[in-house]
This record gives sequence, structure tokens and C-alpha cells, in this order.
Amino acid sequence: MSEIKKIKDQYFSQLNKSLDQNKLNEIKTELFGKNGIITIKFKQLGSVPEEKRKNYASEINLLKNELQELILKKNEEILNQEINKKLKNDNIDITLPGRTYYTGKIHPVSQVIDEVTSIFSEIGFSVEEGPDIENEYYNFSALNTPENHPARDMHDTFYINHSKDLLLRTHTSPVQIRTMLKGKPPFKIIAPGRTYRHDSDQTHSPMFHQLEGLHIDKNINMGHLKGCLYYFVKKFFEVDKVKIRFRPSHFPFTEPSAEVDIGYKIQDGKIKIGEGDKWLEILGCGMVHPNVLKNVKVNPKKYQGYAFGVGIDRLAMLKYGINDLRAFFESDIRWLEFHGFDPLDIPTNYRGLSR
Repeated sequence: MSEIKKIKDQYFSQLNKSLDQNKLNEIKTELFGKNGIITIKFKQLGSVPEEKRKNYASEINLLKNELQELILKKNEEILNQEINKKLKNDNIDITLPGRTYYTGKIHPVSQVIDEVTSIFSEIGFSVEEGPDIENEYYNFSALNTPENHPARDMHDTFYINHSKDLLLRTHTSPVQIRTMLKGKPPFKIIAPGRTYRHDSDQTHSPMFHQLEGLHIDKNINMGHLKGCLYYFVKKFFEVDKVKIRFRPSHFPFTEPSAEVDIGYKIQDGKIKIGEGDKWLEILGCGMVHPNVLKNVKVNPKKYQGYAFGVGIDRLAMLKYGINDLRAFFESDIRWLEFHGFDPLDIPTNYRGLSR
């Protein structure tokens, strides 16, 4: 019996038993919490042989969806049982006004992280994480960023002390460095997480979320990078035909480097992805610089690869019609009630999505 089937049989058996709300919440945490079984399975994808990784990822995603659907049904069943029990045992004054019932909402950032992680896991990427507080070597030096680069200035980077040896990471690229230093190629990972930069306006926040991707192997080229990003954009925005262009750019850690734009048009006051003659920048990418590979003791004459970075908050704004980044972090319950997602529910025809 496969490991996936064992998990399925074990938890299907538990969920088909008579449960109370506390026990159901314990099962949800066991499966989908930060250290939950399903969460860990996604993180372990990198250790699965490459030829089996895609099928294994598909099995995990299928199991995740089946378990979430069963938990949702079980939750409704428990709520109905509690209501029926109260109706049977309580004396109710039917002239009283009804009690307001509040349910929690999933934040759009959490929703998009889950969506993006699922998409990349289906094509063999595993999830890696790293600390928010980094040292300058992992954040800058190992990534081929010169000593005099503007990003190292105090007005761009939050340093923890005056000696500049500790800082709040400005991107999740240090996770790539840590991953390559602790293992051997090939590498195929994504690294979602919080990042920090000294910037604040309608489209920038001092704390925001990024997702970095890295694929290192023999004979990797720009064609693989373009194919990967084209697949991602189509799946994420749910558009069969999408226009993408790569513009030459510069990043210290990639060469050649490019900015990626997607085609769009304005229709009925909303952005419609995949059509029109307008262009919108969504991410940066390129082939990993040989100096970066040397810094992590990977032979650039034998291995090469690509890297990309995308703002998760920006993706959420584009897909779900949110026009001010600052609102993500203002902790306004009314905003979350409007823009949030019902737990264990996949959004369809969301009011902010124009297609």
C-alpha cells in the first residue's frame, strides 16, 4: 500500500466517524497546519526522484482536495447536529431576533500562496523556507551583489544593527543560497515568504510577500524558463491564451536577465488578462549568474539554470481586483470580510476577477 493511500485511508476512516468540532479542528491541524502531514509532503517533493515527482505531486494535490472537501462536509454535518440538538433540548422564544454568526476568512495573500504553490508543485518544484532575519552574505554577497550596490544602502534595507551584518531580508533569494549550500544539484525549488524594503505607497509596502523560483540542472536554458513561466501564468490567471514578452533587464544574480510582461486590456473598468495591446510587468527572471553558482560550490561549467521572482501581493491585486497594497496589512475586518475567502473553498467567479 502506497504512503498516500495509507494517509487517505487513515483520515477518511477518522472523518467518517462521529466527531465533535474540537476533534475535527485537531484533524485539520494534523493535515494542513504549518507542520501538518500534507504541508510536509509538499515540502518533501524535492527529495522525490524527478521522473516520479510530477505524478507524486498530482497525487498529493488530489488527496489534499479530497480531504478538504470531506472536512468541509463534516463541518456542516457537525453544525447541523448542534443546531438540531439545541432545537430539541432548548426552549426557544421565536420572537427574539436571530443571533449574528461570524465565520473567519482566508486572507488573499494566504490564498494566492496556496494557489501558486499548488501550480508549481504539479511541475516538480518543492517548497523551501528560510529565516526573515538574514546576514549580509546570504542576502547580498553570495548573490553577486557588489559592495557599492544601492540596495545595500540604509535607505533601502532594514538593518538590525549599525554593523550591517544582520538585516531583514529584501527578497527570498537567500533561501536559494541556503538550499544549494546544504545539498547537491539538481535543484528545483520555490521559496515563498515575507520580505522587507524601505518603501511605502499605493503599490509598495515595507513588508510584502515574494516567491522565488530556482531550477539548476545540466542543459537548462532560457527556453525552459519561458516554458515554465508561460505555464504558470496560464494556470494562475486561468487564461488559455496569454501574451507574454521578455524585456532585457539587469539583476546582479542573473545573466542574461529579463523583466516579464503580460498582455492586458481595460474592459468595463477592470483589467482583463491575456487580451489587448497594453503590457503589465509581473516578475523578473534570468539565467543564474556563474558567480552565484561558484559561491555555493556548484560547477558552472557542468550545471546551469534559471531563477525568477514574483510579488505575491501584486498577483493577488491583479487576479482579485484589489487596487491598494496597503489595505492587505491594515487588519481591517470589514476589508477581509469583503476580499477574503471561505475556508476550504476554492474561489470561482470572484467579484474582483474579470474574465
